[in-house]
Amino acid sequence: MSVGFLDRGRTVAPPGWSRWLVPPAALSVHLAIGQAYAWSVFKPPLEEALGLSGTQSALPFQLGIVMLGLSAAFGGTLVERNGPRWAMFVSACCFSSGFLVSALGVLSEQFWLVVLGYGCIGGVGLGIGYISPVSTLIKWFPDRPGMATGIAIMGFGGGALIASPWSSEMLDAFGTDTGGIATAFAVHGAAYAVFMSLGVWLIRVPADDWRPPAAPGAAARAARSGPPAVRVSARNAIRTPQFWCLWIVLCCNVTAGIGILEKAAPMIQDFFAGTDAPVTAGAAAGFVALLSLCNMAGRIVWSSTSDLVGRKNIYRLYLGAGALLYLALALAGNAAKPVFIVAALLLLSFYGGGFATIPAYLRDLFGTYQVGAIHGRLLTAWSVAGVLGPLIVNAIADNQEAAGRTGPDLYTLSFTIMIALLVTGFIANEMVRPVHAKHHEPEGAPV
Repeated sequence: MSVGFLDRGRTVAPPGWSRWLVPPAALSVHLAIGQAYAWSVFKPPLEEALGLSGTQSALPFQLGIVMLGLSAAFGGTLVERNGPRWAMFVSACCFSSGFLVSALGVLSEQFWLVVLGYGCIGGVGLGIGYISPVSTLIKWFPDRPGMATGIAIMGFGGGALIASPWSSEMLDAFGTDTGGIATAFAVHGAAYAVFMSLGVWLIRVPADDWRPPAAPGAAARAARSGPPAVRVSARNAIRTPQFWCLWIVLCCNVTAGIGILEKAAPMIQDFFAGTDAPVTAGAAAGFVALLSLCNMAGRIVWSSTSDLVGRKNIYRLYLGAGALLYLALALAGNAAKPVFIVAALLLLSFYGGGFATIPAYLRDLFGTYQVGAIHGRLLTAWSVAGVLGPLIVNAIADNQEAAGRTGPDLYTLSFTIMIALLVTGFIANEMVRPVHAKHHEPEGAPV
């Protein structure tokens, strides 16, 4: 693949190009990197094969999310400058090679190589791949920004829907010893390299003079979704209170969701271990896949709804209702399995919806001028949440288990902390106001 093929100028769509070909290109990358949400399937085998604690086995995932935010923040401007094809290619190389390094680490029983491969190298692939199509989609769909970003980011949430049962089947076939886990990692790396290449080939950016086709209700949707004339640079955006309010909103919403998602399989088994209907490992893997389905559905359903009701209102739902759902989990304990499952599914739909809606929220406040770079900087909130969520849940569960507690008692304190975080995020969302004109860029300013 030549460097010229990756040049931004080579990705400008010719006249007549259908903008509906762009979401599949984005999905090919996001469905692949969304494998990160299936990490909990690998946790028990890794813990047994390498003698790790729950906190230790979460390290590759945690570092991956940290690197996602950092690489998105520092690479956001490069993505805007070099274009989505370059970004998708870099993402594919890093994400796939991260699996191969991890396979070597498991095979040699060097856990630090798993952390380096999956967490550090793969995490860079996560960050660059995550933001690569966002600004492109917003430019292709200025009349439906919430729906457009929801389609792409839906793929990230749905990646585990494919990866979770696929990984479980591979572990059954190859075994859960070091050789079997290493083989599963290597197959992941090779398969995702091929799949992500489809997006690299297909992605296009609109020409400068391109305009979306007129459609009934398009003007009304555009009016509801915010003032596109706003032009705020990434440098100025981080100087505004709006940016930091949204940073808190995203961090709190992600922490609350990722705390369940990262430990989903062992959590549901722990919760109902002492009941008449314990959860098997296979059922737990199915629960992870179901969570992924709701995570994925929430990204398109709630973000599309935000085009109708507004971004602030939809975050009131994510954060306010999320706090009530965590309260229900804490109060119900293991007395009602349906309550646990329904609450967890709704929480993950809000978690996914928050990710999909945030680019459109940024577009409303800061415009499309450098929205990809601004989005990248905001994802540092995900880095913090990627450490906080698993750390809160795993560390508290480990400590409670050491104290002799079992079942829901392992997680009650964690759920209480999540309620407090969601209330904090709700308050931050209420403080968001339009960006002052002093932060706007003049027309014609270079990217």
